[in-house]
Amino acid sequence: MAQFMVRVELHGADEDDYETLHEAMESEGFARQISSDDGVLYHLPTAEYYRDGDLSKQVVMDDAKIAVAKTKKKAGILVTKADGFRWYGLKKV
Repeated sequence: MAQFMVRVELHGADEDDYETLHEAMESEGFARQISSDDGVLYHLPTAEYYRDGDLSKQVVMDDAKIAVAKTKKKAGILVTKADGFRWYGLKKV
């Protein structure tokens, strides 16, 4: 199963726009949390999202674009397909 990290930066957005984005990304299958190898959940940094599945980078990008469109804002989107993750200092859920 592939793992993806997606960063979305809304241009000219406020806090309400990001709330709309968070909800829209969740409805498209993205999470704002990541699980460690021992099952502990951690919050991702603001406007970063995790997704896994038997998907291509293009499908993940297309789904992120659908979510961004719901904000009615322009955005920069970065999709990274990963071989795993390491982190430091993230807050536990």
